[in-house]
Formats: sequence, structure tokens, C-alpha cells
Amino acid sequence: MENVFIDTLIGQVRALDQFGTWANREDEDILKEKYVKSKEELKNIPVIADIDEMQIQDIRLIYQSVALAFEKETGIMCSVVMEMSHEGFGRAVVIADKIVIVNKFFKDAHRFSFRTYEKLVEEGEKMVQDAIKIYNEYKK
Repeated sequence: MENVFIDTLIGQVRALDQFGTWANREDEDILKEKYVKSKEELKNIPVIADIDEMQIQDIRLIYQSVALAFEKETGIMCSVVMEMSHEGFGRAVVIADKIVIVNKFFKDAHRFSFRTYEKLVEEGEKMVQDAIKIYNEYKK
């Protein structure tokens, strides 16, 4: 089954693979490594910690993928605005025209993850569908 969000996300992740590190790896395995953490793995991440630039980029890719999937579905261009402190406090916003179609606050972004790959797929697709719904409601 085709999923515009996942197709867009893996396309962006692979585009950033300058040295071909992931060339021989399956899409699902790459996304699991980047975005899926079990409850046990989360227990090993301190509640208060600094976030590194790679984690910030990985989070940005999620919201850029929502924006690109929205564009593919609707033909309407989007912008992603994201600001993140070194402590993991921040916000990601996706804007279409003058309408905020996604608005996400972070208080511990260094722990940002999904429990399963299926949850990543589900949540990503839900964000895209909710964005389309919000846009259509406000454009009436």
C-alpha cells in the first residue's frame, strides 16, 4: 500500500545520505533506526538532556514530509518553521497559504520517537490527513 508520508520521508532521508551509508538497507529498517524507540530504550534516555543537531534534523524531516505529502495531495505549497532550543524545547509549524495546518510543541525533543514502525506510519498519515482537513475547513 502506498503511503505518501512514508514515501516522502524515506526520500528525504535517503537524499541526505551523502556517502551511501544506507544504500543497501531497506527503507523500513532505516526509518526504524531513526524514529522508533521502545519503552526500554526511552528509559535509558535522560528526561533532561541536550538535543544534538542530528536529532533536530530528524524531527524537521518528519514535518517537512508532512508538508511535502500535503503538497502532493493538494497542489498547495507549504512552509515548515521549526525552532528548537539546545534543551529540546521548541515548536514545529507547517503553514499553507496563511493557515497553520500543523502545530507541534516539544518539551523533551531528545526523546522524540514512535513505539513502532506502524505507529510512525499511522501518525504521519494522520498528520497529513488532519492538515488537509484543517486547510479545507479554513478555506471555505
